[in-house]
Amino acid sequence: MIAERIGLVLLAVSATVVIAWAYLLFGNRLISRLPRRLNRRVMPWLFVAPAVFVIGCLLVFPAISTVVLSLFNKDGSSFVGMQNYTDMLSNEITQGALRNTVLWVIALPSLAALLGLLVAVLAERVRYGTLVKATLFLPIAISPVAAGVIWTFMYDYQPPITEQTGTMNALVTLVPDTEPIAWLISQATNNWALIAAMLWTQAGFAMVIFSAALGSVPVELHEAARLDGASEWHVFRRITLPLLIPTVVVVMTAMTVIALKTFDIVYVMTNGNYGTDVIATVMYKELFTARDNGTAGAVATLLMLAVLPVIFVNIRQFRLENKEA
Repeated sequence: MIAERIGLVLLAVSATVVIAWAYLLFGNRLISRLPRRLNRRVMPWLFVAPAVFVIGCLLVFPAISTVVLSLFNKDGSSFVGMQNYTDMLSNEITQGALRNTVLWVIALPSLAALLGLLVAVLAERVRYGTLVKATLFLPIAISPVAAGVIWTFMYDYQPPITEQTGTMNALVTLVPDTEPIAWLISQATNNWALIAAMLWTQAGFAMVIFSAALGSVPVELHEAARLDGASEWHVFRRITLPLLIPTVVVVMTAMTVIALKTFDIVYVMTNGNYGTDVIATVMYKELFTARDNGTAGAVATLLMLAVLPVIFVNIRQFRLENKEA
């Protein structure tokens, strides 16, 4: 069995290499016969075409299929138009998921940018800054599923009369006359607890980006400001922070996309129960639990439309940075 799988892998790799070689060889020969001016225009597409084909098959075609699917009923047998969208938006569960998603979009990017910038700035002023950065960066290597399992134990709740096994409640009960908190059950805390778990995995990314950006800030500007009598706070607020605005935009947009498509941590820690559903978990439940392809397609389309403006902002910011460079 293993030998057969290895053989299939080797066959697939060999076939890919042969197809790529034949494509470039014959494509180059055909393009070389074109007029010189046309040759220069067509040649770049020889190399871009495979990537465009793959993106079309893996991204564009599924996106179009999802939109089409959202216009049909549960099993795709009859056309219902926008009915799935109206039913979805009038559903209390979906409305709660939308509110939670808005909370994620506001809280996660803001907290990640704030914490990442704070650590990046302060870590440069102490000897053990590298150790601090490495400690904050390590959770990036942990998958969201593993992070969800870890933080489920961290938030573990036991009745007040028993010993607390969860780290957070063990710390809370150190304060006299304080009862443990049901972090993942109480609607006052559960969404914030989930956001904190995701923040633990993403703050290191923001910190690395800000650290790289701080390295590009001219030291002469800081020295000149200090010679003029500016305090460290004024140096940061008047010089460092304005120069980091493009980086802040990049970090915020990246975190916004992550917040919009959050699924793993919510699914592992609460499965969307106790009022913690987000758009992605609603889509999953509609597709795999309710078997409602139409509503699931509508939810997926809504999520895609929410992500697109953020991506366009990121692309625009990237182009502006390239022009300035």
